[in-house]
Amino acid sequence: MVVYLDHAATTPVRPEVIAAYAEAMATVGNPASIHGPGQQARRLLEEARETVAATLGCDPIELVFTSGGTESINLAVKGLYWQRQARTSRPVVLAPHGEHHATLDTIEWLERHEGALASWTPLDDLGRVDLDAATAQFTEHADRIAVATALWANNEVGTVQPATELAALAASAGVPFHLDAVSAYGHLPIDLTTLRAGSGASGPSGLVALSVSAHKIGGPVGIGALVVSRSAVVEPLQHGGGQQRGLRSGTQDVAAAVGFAVAARLMEAERAAEQERLGELRDRLITGVLSAVPEAQLSGDPVHRLASNAHFVFPGTQGDSMLFLLDLAGVAVSTGSACQAGVPEPSHVLLAMGRSEGEAKAALRITLGRTTTADDVDAFLRALPRAHAQASRAGSADRDTALGARP
Repeated sequence: MVVYLDHAATTPVRPEVIAAYAEAMATVGNPASIHGPGQQARRLLEEARETVAATLGCDPIELVFTSGGTESINLAVKGLYWQRQARTSRPVVLAPHGEHHATLDTIEWLERHEGALASWTPLDDLGRVDLDAATAQFTEHADRIAVATALWANNEVGTVQPATELAALAASAGVPFHLDAVSAYGHLPIDLTTLRAGSGASGPSGLVALSVSAHKIGGPVGIGALVVSRSAVVEPLQHGGGQQRGLRSGTQDVAAAVGFAVAARLMEAERAAEQERLGELRDRLITGVLSAVPEAQLSGDPVHRLASNAHFVFPGTQGDSMLFLLDLAGVAVSTGSACQAGVPEPSHVLLAMGRSEGEAKAALRITLGRTTTADDVDAFLRALPRAHAQASRAGSADRDTALGARP
């Protein structure tokens, strides 16, 4: 039996979600149709929207269902950027280093195709956004800024960012701000009404958009949401029937929305107790790793981090070697973002934190979830020393070969 410790990539779908999804799949009707079956589908869809919105502290009308976190981020960043060019040129996009590739690649696309200018905020050695540098960026670029965006919690090292402070900087500068909450959802309390008020959001500036995804909380893969403030104006990525305020046209997936809602309701009911439980397991795992492999280095903020995340650098190894060896031992972990899996490149997050390229290639991310038990943590700790020893020998051999190849 596999010990699954890669919940940040995706977490098992809840049985209640599977049952609700299957039942909803049997409902015939397009929610845009006005006949009885269509209106029944519409009722299920809007009840699901209300449930998910309640877990985010927003109005149901503000919640747009998407295909997942990546689409939500694209819609927010591109849509806000395009809209902000309507009357005057505002080419600058602000974002911290170390963002998820859904954000990085979206901004790079805007640079290549739309003439955008990216301004990257540095991270400190714990992966925290430098607020002084962010303040200077808002001042330097002023009314040339189209949009600002940031992760709430780093998907690799688990550091929780000062979301309220970043949103407040954007509000003071009159800039719309998007918050990527895909990794934070289900782990941190999210109340957009409170967050907007606390950060001084006003009209179309400040925190106006937030992204989440269902499969991170035990819901179906293939559905997420973008919360868009009533006051925000976002240019859609696609056009058609005008569904969801015209922001995301297309026939809506009722069954996926129902499954998302079930996962969201259960997650919110359990969240506080579950995060306390996971925090204890995470601390047990961290203590065990540092005891078994004293040279291991914990990455990320030791205090302001997700309760589910433990991220380490194992100097002298290759992270992918460690991953494969642990996989052979029946333990599933990750070297970082699952979206970049299979690409043997150094972690861009660790590089942004000031780590060397060698260290950025020697990382493992262990993430816990609803199904994780103390026995799972102990199984990982039993498998780790041998995997580390084998990976260290392989790493040493690679270095010797490289040295011998030099003229």
